[in-house]
Amino acid sequence: MTTVSESMDEKLQLSQTSDSKSLIDTTSPSQSVKSDLLPTEELTGEGQKFDTLSSYIWSDEDNFETLEPTDQDKPKDEAPTDCASWANKTEYLLAQVGFSVGLGTIWHFPYLCFHNGGGSFVIIYILMLFLVGIPLLFLEMAAGQRLRRGSINVWKLISPWIGGVGYTSFLVCIIMGLYYSVLMAWSLFYLVQSFQSPLPWSFCPLLNSSVGLDPECSRTTSTTYFWYRKVLEATDEIEIGGLPVLHLTISLFVTWLIICISMVKGPKSIGKMLYVSVLLPYIILFCLVIRSLTLKGADFGLKSLLAAKVSALYSLEVWRRTGNQVFLSRGSGFGSFTAISSYIPRSNNCVIDAFVVALLNLTSSLTATVFVFALMGHLATENSEKCYLQNAETVMKLVATGMISPEDQPPASLYHDPSSIYSRWFSSLPKQVKSVVLPHLSECNLPEKLKEVMVGPGVAIVAFTDIISVFSGSTFWAIIVFLLLANLGLGTMTGILQGLVTHLQDTFSSLRKQTKLLTVGVCVPMFLGSLIFVRPSGIYYLNLLDDYWASLPLFFIVILENVAVAWIYGARRFLSDLSIMLGHPISPIYRWLWCFLSPLVLLVLFLSALFHLYTKTITYLAWDSSISNEVHRTYPSWAKVLLVVLIVVTILPIPAYFLYTLLQVTLSVSMIHSRATIIFKPEAKGNFPKPHPRLQGRQSQKKISKVDT
Repeated sequence: MTTVSESMDEKLQLSQTSDSKSLIDTTSPSQSVKSDLLPTEELTGEGQKFDTLSSYIWSDEDNFETLEPTDQDKPKDEAPTDCASWANKTEYLLAQVGFSVGLGTIWHFPYLCFHNGGGSFVIIYILMLFLVGIPLLFLEMAAGQRLRRGSINVWKLISPWIGGVGYTSFLVCIIMGLYYSVLMAWSLFYLVQSFQSPLPWSFCPLLNSSVGLDPECSRTTSTTYFWYRKVLEATDEIEIGGLPVLHLTISLFVTWLIICISMVKGPKSIGKMLYVSVLLPYIILFCLVIRSLTLKGADFGLKSLLAAKVSALYSLEVWRRTGNQVFLSRGSGFGSFTAISSYIPRSNNCVIDAFVVALLNLTSSLTATVFVFALMGHLATENSEKCYLQNAETVMKLVATGMISPEDQPPASLYHDPSSIYSRWFSSLPKQVKSVVLPHLSECNLPEKLKEVMVGPGVAIVAFTDIISVFSGSTFWAIIVFLLLANLGLGTMTGILQGLVTHLQDTFSSLRKQTKLLTVGVCVPMFLGSLIFVRPSGIYYLNLLDDYWASLPLFFIVILENVAVAWIYGARRFLSDLSIMLGHPISPIYRWLWCFLSPLVLLVLFLSALFHLYTKTITYLAWDSSISNEVHRTYPSWAKVLLVVLIVVTILPIPAYFLYTLLQVTLSVSMIHSRATIIFKPEAKGNFPKPHPRLQGRQSQKKISKVDT
């Protein structure tokens, strides 16, 4: 038995590689003993370790004093010679913020805020952001910065048992990039159309055969008609196909061309582009907020925002929707945060970076919310005043027919200030007159008008075209708004593509010096694949993925990332690595958040999303040309099957790689047992090996252990 253990010790010594050393060198003495006792955890081909569940995380002995930087950790301020890096810290932060702040920040956050308790939603969002969102963001950024790898290799090194997480992130980036680029293409198309006066969506077109207006447009708003009929050329149902729409195909090609040019030289070219694509939206958003606050009725919209509903704080549905927004709006699970962080020196303070990125995301969301609520308050006030004037005209007709006396008619000054004068006039009417008038009048309650406005169109981009019509000089503001949306889309797409490129460069090291060729090789097939979403029925496929597919794989990825760091590799051990890397201790609160709160919250959100998908009827918002309006239709059975297949395919690499790793371990164990049988046979005949080399090897191993500790 002595010979067997010694041969396994020698195998452990010889099989360590530089890739796994950065993680293994930071283990405590107890872990060294564990590695001696469990030689079957060693990978055969890649030299990676299989870590068991880290029971030592909660031991009373702290292992901070046993961790010393190794030779590999000494040049931590320098990037590898074959790996590109960000020119400065500013470009790195712009890349993280640009990916984090997307189109959902501008419209989806205000929409959820209004329909989920107003200020209560903001309170819950901030609470979940600080307790769960920021720690998980810090985890992803720290993993990439510590190991200088993309998502695939990072999770293989941390724990090969969940090595498939990186491949799942890769697939998620591909599918998300395919349809997210279409959102940017829409913004570019609207941007080009904005260089007209009047704006093409501000009026209904004339029929070719007559001077009359298009009846389909006259039955709805001009903005909705322009969106479905002129931009999308949408079909009434998802089953009706067709070739890609020409003008959207051109817009999509320009989108991918811009992305490709921005990334063709790696972080160096991306960094210069980020100064425009990230900073410009903030300048535009600030100008829009200032302009919206000057509008009449903006104060009413802001009061509605600040009015917190206490009942929302106790609603599980509100907490579920808030949690989804916290995680899905930041971009966790794509592997992009990890990929972007792999190009920054290891000494960079990623703790502060996580707070900066999260707070800028929060600031963007709140700023956009102030802008939207101010505008919606203005629109609600205008609609309410129009309602008052229509009621006044109705009363004048009643006076003309003799139903009420002329003394009860509204004053002429009503047209100067309808909001205040109408209320005073109506309250002064006798009860018998009110009973006659009320059945003929419309409800002009301002809060109800705000609800009607906030329900609005089912598509965010249509809502923005409605918003633009509020401003004087609408052509200028249309250019500004869609320039904002296009730049937000570009920042997010850059982050997604950076995740893909980094994955491929880590997997195939020969591609690290072929950034231009690799970027083109990624963009071309992505462009071809995204053409499916610019077909007449393409928006229905896009909604299927965005509404029902995206959340489940992302939650599953983040859960496994959290468990891998907190329980497999060890939260205490991971924080020890980071303490050495950064040169100062990190608060132990992250260990408790990673080990308890984050997994619990993520698991609840994942199960609720799964339950929501299973119990809820899967519907999509479609255009009905017969009534010229948006209607909800149920997805056909084959679309539901497609959804399930996509979810399974994206998650499949995780169990597949687990089985692959298990097979490797099984083969490794069988090889060790076969070698042990061969070694035992000479011992039975009395041919014992010489003890000196063995003792010398064990002594040298003890010396190494002393140096490491």
